[in-house]
Amino acid sequence: MRKTYDKLVRDRIPEIIEASGKKPVTRVADDGEYESYLRQKLVEEVEEYMDSGNPEELADIIEVIAALGRASGVPFDALLDMADRKRHSRGGFNDKIVLLYVDG
Repeated sequence: MRKTYDKLVRDRIPEIIEASGKKPVTRVADDGEYESYLRQKLVEEVEEYMDSGNPEELADIIEVIAALGRASGVPFDALLDMADRKRHSRGGFNDKIVLLYVDG
């Protein structure tokens, strides 16, 4: 039975599939489509987290974000620095503040 995916997978997934006795058919995304596949993967991983609440999915989201950064020429350390700067200038989400509306 054949199941079609057409999605980006982690580098070792084909090896893991082969070890299970199945034959994966793969190709390498070209540079032009790689970022598009990464964006789709980000949505997939966020949806999986939203559905399950499983922190393991957060690790997958981080991995996709790191790959998106590299694809854009921004190393993961630089992304973390950007996040730190935003946190220092605008705050984080620790205080659980919900903005209801703004008068005026």
